[in-house]
Amino acid sequence: MIRTLVMLGFWAAMLPVAALIGFPWTLLTGDVSMLYRMTMWGAWNGVRLAGIQVRTVGLDKIDPARTYVFMSNHVSNVDPPILMPLIPRRMSIMVKKELFRVPVLARLMRFGSLVPVDRGNRESGIAAVRAAAEVIRQGINMAVYVEGHRSFDGKLLPFKKGPFYLAEECGMPVVPVTIVGSNYVMPKKRFAIKPGVVTVIFHAPIDPKDFGSRDCLMAKVRKAIDSGLPAELQELTPLIKTDPEVHEDSASA
Repeated sequence: MIRTLVMLGFWAAMLPVAALIGFPWTLLTGDVSMLYRMTMWGAWNGVRLAGIQVRTVGLDKIDPARTYVFMSNHVSNVDPPILMPLIPRRMSIMVKKELFRVPVLARLMRFGSLVPVDRGNRESGIAAVRAAAEVIRQGINMAVYVEGHRSFDGKLLPFKKGPFYLAEECGMPVVPVTIVGSNYVMPKKRFAIKPGVVTVIFHAPIDPKDFGSRDCLMAKVRKAIDSGLPAELQELTPLIKTDPEVHEDSASA
């Protein structure tokens, strides 16, 4: 419990700094880069203060000059502040449309090119995919949790189709990402954080020319993400025959 409070307390302490410096600068200039850097720095250091060590695998497969759609599994509330600072350059995500009803926050999120989405409305979902594709075409990476919800046991849930419509719509490479260990340090429905190591595996990007059909792309992404999970959490029946290799590079943090 204390570790969680330390992390949340650090983030709360960062808010006045953002309010006094980052928010006004962004609103006056329309440039979100300073606020973005402050947010990523705060997210990363809050996680570290909570006793979570982060290890990366395969980050050297990512070309910082290119734009990607990162598709990750999701098992814990600490996944976003762990994954997002690791993604090279600026990135965007889809957020609940209700947050865009808060005036100042909505303006800042629009500056940051965040995409509102109503998960319960199909037409809104289609519009969100198109809006996200436009953001990606501006050279901003997009991160998506392809299951839509957090997994209770660490095994992969069924994938949502929206991220794969997005990949086809924008025609950018897809990077499957496996997060391992965050369900140990902070499981679903638990507030307390335990110290531990979280490994983030970046698999080889899938080029648009290798997508195949939408179902084929989904199978490739699922197989890649699943291959990075511990053996006891992997699916028994392979969805595609070829197992992608995971090459470890250097540990981060």
